Amino acid sequence: MNKSELVSELAKHTDIPLRKSEEIVNMVFDTMTEALNKNGRIEIRGFGSFEVRDYSGYAGRNPKTGENIPVMAKRLPFFKAGKGLRAMVDENKNLMPK
Repeated sequence: MNKSELVSELAKHTDIPLRKSEEIVNMVFDTMTEALNKNGRIEIRGFGSFEVRDYSGYAGRNPKTGENIPVMAKRLPFFKAGKGLRAMVDENKNLMPK
């Protein structure tokens, strides 16, 4: 599911206009982004948690040329699925076509 499909599903299930649904989805994502920037963690019980992890720099290698290149330190978002989400996904694996 992508963002526009999420907007459509929200509008369909709540009987609100598509434009209002898009505003709500954007507000949720913006709020989550701000929270990660401020304190680096979001926890949604039963779904999972998002946190920002710091990665130190390292010496990388260009696979095409073999040249060594420095990779700068960075902060990246990380998601860990909660027990409820893991259980639901695992439960539904038998329903997926092979």
